[in-house]
Amino acid sequence: MQSQPPLREAESDNWNFFLSLPNMDRNKLKVNQVKDIQLLEPLFEFSGACAGCGETPYIKLISQLFGDRMIVANATGCSSIYGGNLPTTPYTVNQDGRGPAWSNSLFEDNAEFGMGFRLAEDKKNEFAREILKALSADLGGLADGILTADQSTETGINQQRARVAELKKKLAGIQKPEAAQLAAVSDSLVKKSIWIVGGDGWAYDIGYGGLDHVIASGRNVNILVLDTEVYSNTGGQMSKATPRGAVAKFAAGGKPAPKKDLAMMAMAYTTVYVARVAFGANDAQTVKAILEAEAFSGPSVVIAYCHCIAHGYDLANGLNQQKAAVNSGYWPLLRYNPDLAKEGKNPLQLDSKAPSIPLEQYVYQETRYSMLTKSKPEQAKLLLQQAQEDVNTRWKLYEHMAVPPQDKAQS
Repeated sequence: MQSQPPLREAESDNWNFFLSLPNMDRNKLKVNQVKDIQLLEPLFEFSGACAGCGETPYIKLISQLFGDRMIVANATGCSSIYGGNLPTTPYTVNQDGRGPAWSNSLFEDNAEFGMGFRLAEDKKNEFAREILKALSADLGGLADGILTADQSTETGINQQRARVAELKKKLAGIQKPEAAQLAAVSDSLVKKSIWIVGGDGWAYDIGYGGLDHVIASGRNVNILVLDTEVYSNTGGQMSKATPRGAVAKFAAGGKPAPKKDLAMMAMAYTTVYVARVAFGANDAQTVKAILEAEAFSGPSVVIAYCHCIAHGYDLANGLNQQKAAVNSGYWPLLRYNPDLAKEGKNPLQLDSKAPSIPLEQYVYQETRYSMLTKSKPEQAKLLLQQAQEDVNTRWKLYEHMAVPPQDKAQS
């Protein structure tokens, strides 16, 4: 035992030194490579979530990729508790003072809440472009440069920011009422990334009607579903994402029905980008899917496998369980990109191989499944058999859907 104040003072100095270390130049990194992304500054840190939480790595990742221009609508749930545990918050800013803008809404209306962000940003951008055109004679080539800017890359967005900064300086010297109006909304000329975030209780259950409405709207929003397969924050109640055979509150005898296939339902629109990811099984695929989702000009849904303490095992093994979920075929990795259909290609890409292990090797590593073998062994056996059939049937369906068009024509 030692006196705390001297130790704390020394560690405070160490921490300040750590904060003074320079960040890597984002323009020199390849943001589509996992090793380079680890050098990007996260704008989500020290969340206070459960140790080993499977949700926070996904939020950290999107904050690294898009955080300095990201607006987040967060459904009530675990992610809103560790995301807005006021008076502190894990969302932070970079050295330029830019960071995610975050707000929490309820289960039942978070998708609509996030679409409101999109509508507001689109309207401000439309208004700013209108005035910019009207003032083009006063601004010269700067107006054209802003209006025609390519903001599809990190470099393009940084260049647009530089143009907007120059615009603000010029507007200060223009004595017209329109100049003040444009100055107030000029930041909307830089592309914003709208993210609607929540758990499976929100996306599959209470907020599904709103989520369906938003993806049907065609608006450019990104939806991140943190799928723990249970209402984690409120004590582990069953949701429509809970798989067959898993024990949860309101499913003490094991859930008798299969898991709702949200990915399949979203793909049915044919106009929505859809991905199912599990970073522990394939981190490169996770990065690729998130980048594609954000780049897609329309609604996108990324369904992320999240291990959770409610699953009943040491989360130090969370990544192994993610791999097992994919290897068993229970959680097929996929990307559905409607833009590929325009090129005559199959929009669905399966990113994982056919099941290589039986389902029981995955599920019986978790207490939520294994406890049923103790309390109701016959029921557990029946539900496992049915769950294995679910996996086999779903895999065959996805495999058939992912066949390239030319191969289908030949067969």
